[in-house]
Amino acid sequence: MTSVLVLAEVAANGSVRNTIDPLVGAAAAVGDPVAVAVVPPGHRDAVAGRLHAAGASRAIVAESPDAGVLVSAPQVDLLQAAVALVGPVAVVVGHTVEGREVAGRYAARTESPVATDAIDVGLDGGAVRITHSVFGGSWIVRSGVEGGVPVVTVRVGATTPTGPAAAIDVEEVALDSPTGVRAADARELGGSTSRPDLRGAAKVVSGGRALGSKEQFVLVEQLADTLGAAVGASRAAVDSGYAPQALQVGQTGTTVAPDLYLALGISGAIQHLAGMRTSKTIVAIDRDPDAPIFEIADLAVVGDLFQVVPKLIDAVEARR
Repeated sequence: MTSVLVLAEVAANGSVRNTIDPLVGAAAAVGDPVAVAVVPPGHRDAVAGRLHAAGASRAIVAESPDAGVLVSAPQVDLLQAAVALVGPVAVVVGHTVEGREVAGRYAARTESPVATDAIDVGLDGGAVRITHSVFGGSWIVRSGVEGGVPVVTVRVGATTPTGPAAAIDVEEVALDSPTGVRAADARELGGSTSRPDLRGAAKVVSGGRALGSKEQFVLVEQLADTLGAAVGASRAAVDSGYAPQALQVGQTGTTVAPDLYLALGISGAIQHLAGMRTSKTIVAIDRDPDAPIFEIADLAVVGDLFQVVPKLIDAVEARR
């Protein structure tokens, strides 16, 4: 069976980011998913267990003190070694800040073709075919490559996870000691939260400028907590100081494709739609009946969000 390499993003504490599940799902549509991960010393077995749960039947790992700190050099080294070991038909990485950097560096080093922001990957006559949603989701296009092993960045959440594999075979690779820059200090920004990570979340509740203030943006958080969802925000809400930039959804923020996306007071600028248009079900609440977001919403609620959302929270809690 043909193999597809899948790059797992691993944090400095050894946790595997949940982007791995849909990425393995994308790879499984093409061939046998082989996960690749740079892990902190002492976390090999825990990471391998997580990769198995995501559906990878084989894992190629390398221990490095720079795991989760330097997010390109060790990963590129390992990807190059893994391609030589496996001979895959494609390399799949997440369309995240980390994934795009690794994809670009690896492609430049190996002169490999790159296809970015894919929403689907498949085989057509033995050739890898990549599907993209472009121009804010107005067009669906398909691309292919000639020559070399393509590196594909996949929009997180656009593909379906596969579930655990029957078993996993783990192979460890030794990386050469890095000779370039070293990180003297690294730390996570933001406090810890029990909410799902915005990247790869199955449910997302986002708020826009219509919330009116940082204090009233709490309404978005309350609905998200009721649904067990991640919190997002439009660029207008971020620029107004209602939410941190890390929560921004859109062309200049995080691209999401959850099963459920709730937009509260978001009019639907093209930059925002480009970052969430491929969500499975879109529910929009806005008092402007002509809001552009209603054109793509599966359920459009025209009304005052400060009246609608509290009633929605009560209705969800009553069904628990």
